[in-house]
Amino acid sequence: MARTDKIVRYSPSGKLEDVTPSMAASGIEAAFRMLEGRWKMVIVFHLFDKEVLRFSELERAIPGISQKMLIQQLRDLERDSIVQRVVYPQVPPKVEYRLTAWGQEMCPVLDSFLDWAAQKPGGLVSADKRE
Repeated sequence: MARTDKIVRYSPSGKLEDVTPSMAASGIEAAFRMLEGRWKMVIVFHLFDKEVLRFSELERAIPGISQKMLIQQLRDLERDSIVQRVVYPQVPPKVEYRLTAWGQEMCPVLDSFLDWAAQKPGGLVSADKRE
């Protein structure tokens, strides 16, 4: 297991030395489950970039996503406390999305993940170029 100076919250004792591979796998599975789906990471990265986006702006920024799928992915992210939805009572309705403080804490983690992926032997293959 990697070393850390933080308390490991998925350990019964909160200590790294008590974590089993099974516990770690379970913890990472739960974390990945929050971000699984073709569009969630794309949405999150757009919100990292702009901080606050209206629904229509997200829809324009992600041309390959259907309105139904965007709504579903945003609801999932909201349910998991990654995204905050703000509805303004006006006509036409104005809805804005932003990352929660907890969602913003993913930024360094995702940056590290991107750095790791960029070191792949042979380079990265864009998801758009896969078949």
